[in-house]
Amino acid sequence: MLERKQIKGRTQVTFVLPDDTPEGPVSVVGDFNHWNPAAHPLRSRGDGTRAASVALPAHGSHSFRYLAAGDHWFDDEHADAHDGVNGRVHT
Repeated sequence: MLERKQIKGRTQVTFVLPDDTPEGPVSVVGDFNHWNPAAHPLRSRGDGTRAASVALPAHGSHSFRYLAAGDHWFDDEHADAHDGVNGRVHT
């Protein structure tokens, strides 16, 4: 799931997954963090979900995927669009 909040010409996008699916650590990676899995790990929010927030320029579009333990890449079914193997988020 994607949550958005407008902040002074930027869009804060929060990438949200269930706390236990998939098991183990998960990061959101994309063109906004040079596909670096250490940049945005999802953290537990205490409500049964885990999330990571990224501030992105407004009126843009970015590719992203999730990376879980065991080198397991997967997409977000709630992405705004898909371009092949990547999800897209529009800000």
